[in-house]
Amino acid sequence: MKSADTEFVGGPLDGKVLPILLGLFHSVPKVYKVPVPTTEDRPAHTLVYRRAKEYDAKGRFRWRYEYDPGAAADSGTAVGVSED
Repeated sequence: MKSADTEFVGGPLDGKVLPILLGLFHSVPKVYKVPVPTTEDRPAHTLVYRRAKEYDAKGRFRWRYEYDPGAAADSGTAVGVSED
C-alpha cells in the first residue's frame, strides 16, 4: 500500500510528520483518530485530527492534519478511520 508523509499541526502531535496510508483515490483520510490509553491522571481518550490543505508558494497543495480539540470521539475508535 502507498503512504504519504503527512504533517500534524496542533495538539500533542504538533510538528510531527508521519506516514499515513492512502485511500482508494490516493488521498489521506478526512479524519485521523489516535487512541490514547489510560494514565494515572487521565482516562482513555481519543485525539482527533482533521484533514486540511496546505498551499506552497507556487499554488500547489498537500494535505496536513489539524488538531480538533472540540471533537467528541469515543476511545474505542481505530486509528485512521475516515468520516464522511
